[in-house]
Amino acid sequence: MEEKLCLVTGVGEGTGAAIVRRFAADGYKVAMLARDQERLRAYEAEHPQTVAYPCDLEDLEDLDNTIERVQVELGSPTVIVHNAVRATFARLLDSNPMELERNFRVNTTSLLYLTKAFIPPMLDRGYGSIIATGNTAAFRGVPNYAFFAPTKAAQRIFLESLARDFGPKGIHVAYLNIDAVIDVPWTRDRFAPDKPDEFFITPHSIADEVFHIAHQPRDAWSFNVELRPYAEKW
Repeated sequence: MEEKLCLVTGVGEGTGAAIVRRFAADGYKVAMLARDQERLRAYEAEHPQTVAYPCDLEDLEDLDNTIERVQVELGSPTVIVHNAVRATFARLLDSNPMELERNFRVNTTSLLYLTKAFIPPMLDRGYGSIIATGNTAAFRGVPNYAFFAPTKAAQRIFLESLARDFGPKGIHVAYLNIDAVIDVPWTRDRFAPDKPDEFFITPHSIADEVFHIAHQPRDAWSFNVELRPYAEKW
């Protein structure tokens, strides 16, 4: 039986790490992409099923080289989870226009590179899953998201194009909108130091939903999926 392989980008201390642990626990080999080499090596030591690939997704040449390494060393993933994100929170007149381009590379262009490389083997197999974690910036623009929301909206609509193209060919593509503050130490301190636990969404809960989406039966595929704590206003 072919070994199950999942590729996860944006493996930080919260959602990315939880997704890695969830897939590894189910017997997947997991290719982890992120900039922090020290953190990736620590996860690699903690979970024998994982392999670290330090990579800056903003550097498309670096990404190309990393994709080639994954293909040579592990093969082609049956699941891709694009969790990496770059954000600039500023109004139009308050930041450098290049911030939009830098955000776009990480959030959208790198996803194009990954899917262009790994969809052909998925087509040969007749199955595969591609999931991106997103947020409400993909659905609405607010003043201080001028350099960020366009990249997330493009990310979502790019995946919708893939879902319509490759879904009938056996590849499940989905967009997970996380309408919540994720429970990691820095978000509590920055956004809601006085809020109760149930105000936040845990990385573990997000990872469980990502895993569920990746394994939905073919007669019940989702594209736009939303997660939010019960008390979140929307």
